[in-house]
Amino acid sequence: MRSYRSLFRTPEFTPFLLSFATFAAAQTVGGLALATLVYRATGSPFLSAVSMFGPQLAQLLGGAFLLSGADRLAPRAVLSGLALAFAAGTAVLALPGLPVWAVFTVVLLQGLVASLGGGVRGGLLNEILSKDGYVLGRSVFNMLWGLTQMAGFATGGVLLALLSPRTCLLLAAALYLTSALVTRLGLTARPPRSSGRPSVSATWRTNALLWSSRPRRLTYLGLWVPNGLIVGSDSLYVSYAPEAAGTLYACGALGMFAGDLAVGRLVPPALRRRLATPMRLLLAVPYLFFVLRPGVALSAVAVTVASVGFAASLVLQERLMSLTPDDLAGQALGLHTTGMAALQGVGAVLAGTLAQLASPAAAMSLMAAGSVTVTLTLAALGRQAERRSALPGTRPDVLPGPTATDQ
Repeated sequence: MRSYRSLFRTPEFTPFLLSFATFAAAQTVGGLALATLVYRATGSPFLSAVSMFGPQLAQLLGGAFLLSGADRLAPRAVLSGLALAFAAGTAVLALPGLPVWAVFTVVLLQGLVASLGGGVRGGLLNEILSKDGYVLGRSVFNMLWGLTQMAGFATGGVLLALLSPRTCLLLAAALYLTSALVTRLGLTARPPRSSGRPSVSATWRTNALLWSSRPRRLTYLGLWVPNGLIVGSDSLYVSYAPEAAGTLYACGALGMFAGDLAVGRLVPPALRRRLATPMRLLLAVPYLFFVLRPGVALSAVAVTVASVGFAASLVLQERLMSLTPDDLAGQALGLHTTGMAALQGVGAVLAGTLAQLASPAAAMSLMAAGSVTVTLTLAALGRQAERRSALPGTRPDVLPGPTATDQ
């Protein structure tokens, strides 16, 4: 499957995308409104960053205890319930006079509930599309996420200039309700991919199995750590440029869209496998220059160029699927999304702390330097693993797929 026409002719693909787009729009508008509300109330870059990205830390707990449900629960019911839970939580966040500790309690609970979403969506996409259509379909999924972020942050910035943050949160709650309705009406009631009830023990067993392979470990770390550190830099846009944060977030989404379009549709598979390390470096290097405090225009260009590098996740997700049995695809992708979300939350906390101690600009550059270091280290470990597997008598512990140097 190499054309968008054949992709959109696939049954259920369009309603799947629409339900996700509505959910993502609610997240972007609601996240920007909440970060603005917290920053206006506290004046703290740390609390502003954590309010927007900190809930993703809770997904680490969900990934540790709830993730077996990604393959053992009916996907339509999970996605509908998830949207309803976010609608209720976002409406609570809009209540006047809600103390800061209560705000963080609600958003952390939302993060815990959200831990199932990535695995369920990833596994469902893997069912809806054929094997040869997964990368193209995932690229469209990511591009839609980028477009929705662009529209959501740009619209959110305009709405915040006209309306209060609490009113914007209520609009986000309405979008979550719409997502639940589209999911319920547009998707069929599919059975779970795996038998058995979801449980903590099943989650731990499968996570241990997924983590037991060195190639998968390197793939997961490549998906999580460089990305998470750069999202930490992104979390400081509100404190770095309070009046232009929506613009910077929209430019980042534009770069993500361009990268996913190029990698998913234009780059041939043989070349795509070699792009993981260069694209992760592209993701970080432009942020090194933020220590010079460029103006809004130059910052927007740097953010756009850097965000093209987020398409490295397409390359690494394709590799992860080549290393994973089909009946574990949901939990494997769920472990990816929860781990990535958790590392993004860690990145936001770390970046917010550095911004408190130094400045948002210095913190963004320090996070970028860390991302470059991790990427180069993982590339070296991948080359080392390839040399070791080539030694006589060595038994490789990898399923057929790209070589370790693709890390």
